[in-house]
Amino acid sequence: MDAMTNATTNATTNAATDPATDPLANGTADCTRGIAPEPRTPEPRMPEPRSPEPRTPQPRTPDPRAYDWRAGPGPGGGAGRVPRRPQPRPVLSELRLSAFGPHRAAAFGFGPVTLIAGPSGSGKSRLVAACTALAGLGAGGTLAEVFPEPAACVPDGSVPDAERRRGFRIGCTVDGPAGPVRLDLAVQAEPSLRIVGERLSAGGRPLLTTALREPRLPVVEAAWLTEGTHGVTRAPLPDDRLGTALLPLRVAGRTEGQRRVLAAAEQVVVALRSVYGCDPRPEAMREPVPLGAGRLAGNCADLADVLRRTRRECGTRYALLLNAAWAGCAGGPVREVAARALAGGRVVAELVRESGPATPLARLGDGELRFLAFALVLLTGPGVLAVDPAAELPSARQALTVLADGFDRCLDRRQRTELVRLAVTAAERGHLRLVATVGEDAMGARGLPGVSVVDLVP
Repeated sequence: MDAMTNATTNATTNAATDPATDPLANGTADCTRGIAPEPRTPEPRMPEPRSPEPRTPQPRTPDPRAYDWRAGPGPGGGAGRVPRRPQPRPVLSELRLSAFGPHRAAAFGFGPVTLIAGPSGSGKSRLVAACTALAGLGAGGTLAEVFPEPAACVPDGSVPDAERRRGFRIGCTVDGPAGPVRLDLAVQAEPSLRIVGERLSAGGRPLLTTALREPRLPVVEAAWLTEGTHGVTRAPLPDDRLGTALLPLRVAGRTEGQRRVLAAAEQVVVALRSVYGCDPRPEAMREPVPLGAGRLAGNCADLADVLRRTRRECGTRYALLLNAAWAGCAGGPVREVAARALAGGRVVAELVRESGPATPLARLGDGELRFLAFALVLLTGPGVLAVDPAAELPSARQALTVLADGFDRCLDRRQRTELVRLAVTAAERGHLRLVATVGEDAMGARGLPGVSVVDLVP
């Protein structure tokens, strides 16, 4: 813990750059004026007939939506117009567990579809807990909210120091328009829960560092890159919240250094806020639910209400869900996944097959219920799932990361194959990624295109 604290004090240096010089700033224009001849009145002439000339097609006015008007000054000081290129979406590309539970000096790379495989006791649930905690901190949560049992995060066998302190370290990398951005965090779990060090860096250069200077005060000393007349800006930040998530409220963005810090911080926050933790609970999905906003909770207890909304608002996704239900539910072809209204403003879901009466979801097995819930998650987006993405960024520039613990629990081979197919198809569109923990067999997805398998050993 002290090593990172000391590192943060020396990580930030004053940056000084020479201002660029305008080559025309000190020049003088040679404006030689000539003498104009006297004007002559032209004699009237009759127009001569001539054959029509072929018309040259005039260039069309470019669509302003195809240009980035914020690209900077152009010739003559006007606004430059540079063809807009598709910007990569901020995505969580790596999770680092330097000292967290059973993990030490561990790094896990995330692709479009990543399956974390391993036996019981290999630390899969701890990995999901660390990722969930980072997402909560990125959304503005406090340490107490995202780490309800901080002692469980301390590395196994960790011995307290002379001041009875113990803690843990986690971090992540986020890829996006600002390039790979690293976030590293050192947390003290005992005797009190607080952040003792944070580092935000890009391209090997620290952009934000925090360090605990005065243990008696609930703050850390933060220093972020400024450039301009001052190399860094120093200010206190609370020791129970992620400093990176607070930077957009503290940095004005007047200098190039400040804009670089803001771009990196916003990229990390957008990626962390787009993480959706999902663990369907069949026992909660069998009961009737009240009519609501139709946003799927993490335990999928309100599945019937979300099915009602999906059927009413999005026929394409609903048709894809029917195809998935046909492949993953036994008992014959599924013609409809309906939501039937009950007395008292409640709703219950049921399967309607080609023949026979409707089957309430309460009669389905655990595997079928979990399959339907995961299929709905993979076919929908932030507008349906109970996730709070960054409202200041268009949804087309965000990618949802579905985080599922025990993705293959209770599922048979046919259901696993169909869910992997749905995940790969959704990831190919670029709007959704999957990070899921599975058993040692990795759902039979080893070697499949678009699927990355990370093996853990106890």
